[in-house]
Amino acid sequence: MQNTENIQRCHWVNNDQIYIDYHDHEWGIPLHDDNQLFEFLILEGFQAGLSWITILKKRENFRKAFDNFNALKIVKYNEQKIEELMQNSGIIRNRLKIQGIVTNARLFLEVKQEFGSFAQYIWQFTNGQVIVNQWDNSFQVPASTSISDAMSKDLKKRGFKFIGTTICYAFMQATGMVNDHLTNCVSYKQ
Repeated sequence: MQNTENIQRCHWVNNDQIYIDYHDHEWGIPLHDDNQLFEFLILEGFQAGLSWITILKKRENFRKAFDNFNALKIVKYNEQKIEELMQNSGIIRNRLKIQGIVTNARLFLEVKQEFGSFAQYIWQFTNGQVIVNQWDNSFQVPASTSISDAMSKDLKKRGFKFIGTTICYAFMQATGMVNDHLTNCVSYKQ
């Protein structure tokens, strides 16, 4: 393990190794893999009202509970499976969010069918480009933008659940559609 004491990172990264690893190796790196994009879409929805560290610590449990976010399996979840998930203490047990995953899985597959891939659909909101911001401090980083507004509106129109503009913007940050690393962060230029 490298010495990370003198490395400058974004304001939200604490000393927890899971946060450091997430920041350094995932957050803000452009994703085009449909399954990974679906995972982030779901996890961001579950995060609403909670801290991201809570989700990160339960991420492996989520993966096991939701068949590695395989939408083809999730669309087949019935009420019995939902009840089973409600008993799983390793995940966030919110019935509406769990039911929302089943809905979102079906719609995710429909979008893939329509656009050829979910990545093709979702990246259209940034014209297939990473938006590189130049924030010097955390107060400059927005919670949402006109692009996340448009994404949220379109996803909602299609019937997706737990997909407000703030969730969409967090999704954009996590999946590298936008680079919101602070300019003094070690990961900014990467």
